[in-house]
Amino acid sequence: MTDVPIADPVVSREARERVDAVLESGYLADGPEVRSFEEEFAAFCGTEHAVATSNGTTALHAALEALGVDDGDAVVTSPFSFVASANAIRLAGGTPVFADVDPETYTLDPGSVAAILDERDDVVGLLPVHLYGLAAPMPELLALAREHDLFVLEDACQAHGAAIDGRPVGSFGDAACFSFYPTKNMTTGEGGMITTDSDRLAAAASSYVNHGRGGEDGYGHVELGHNYRMTSLAAAIGRVQLERLPSFNEGRRANASRYDEAFDGVPVETPQTPEGYRHVYHQYTLRTEARDALAEHLEERGVGAAVYYPTPIHRLPAYEGVSTAAVQLPAAERAAESVLSIPVHPGLTDADRAAVVAAVRGFDWEGER
Repeated sequence: MTDVPIADPVVSREARERVDAVLESGYLADGPEVRSFEEEFAAFCGTEHAVATSNGTTALHAALEALGVDDGDAVVTSPFSFVASANAIRLAGGTPVFADVDPETYTLDPGSVAAILDERDDVVGLLPVHLYGLAAPMPELLALAREHDLFVLEDACQAHGAAIDGRPVGSFGDAACFSFYPTKNMTTGEGGMITTDSDRLAAAASSYVNHGRGGEDGYGHVELGHNYRMTSLAAAIGRVQLERLPSFNEGRRANASRYDEAFDGVPVETPQTPEGYRHVYHQYTLRTEARDALAEHLEERGVGAAVYYPTPIHRLPAYEGVSTAAVQLPAAERAAESVLSIPVHPGLTDADRAAVVAAVRGFDWEGER
């Protein structure tokens, strides 16, 4: 049994009381509770609009539909991510084109993106992934997008509260998407959110997640859509979680800082944060060529650890034959072979953290060299 889990979702008494109030109201599906959550999340991200969805994947899909991705349109994205980011492009009819990642941050490498844009004329947008709680290099990627007249959709599903020079993720691109899966920095159980400053994109996304509805009577289905709506029960949890998100993130950042200090001198690469970036540590990810042996060692000592992600997306069976562009992806390949995430969630006690540190430091590093 794992004594220190890799994740430990916390749903407070207040959240339970909010859910009970929704149950008492009888208004369980999409409704006023969801609208309030949308308004509050938009304010948190500093955007004009937020559109709630059933999960992060549906948020990505609906946003791409709202952006007008059409059959065969190419969208540049990361190969080192959860598969949902690329899946959403394909579900919208587009083709994911994978650029390599920065070997230190694991987020999209602007140089690799630029090489693709110089070679292809079918790219319509960029879908950078803010990975592990760290923002992708948005200033550089936005400059490329402007130069080539591309949309930018941020995958912020792992980065609630991350920022660059004080500006929160979710406010950089034409739109952005968040996930509220239980292991994320905040949760609704399952759920997602699209943020944007565009009235048009917000209206299109809102329609798409509600069966393409429009018109005054609510049954004027003007476009093809899905039922991707968030429930009021999920929104009730989300509103309380959003209130607590700053403290959750500070807990993660404090744990990460203690790890940074504790692992000084240990032959392992710890997370890197560029100057001006605010990391919120959805994961605290180590890198070592002894990854598999370290993972086994931690498991034996009751410390939860996980590999995010063991196979780059372009190597997955479902992506055989899907475009990887002409460039090679060595940084993504190496990352998949060497990364290991350890517990960093805000529920860690001092004893938990000490157990994690002792287990990592107690690994036979000399024997693995």
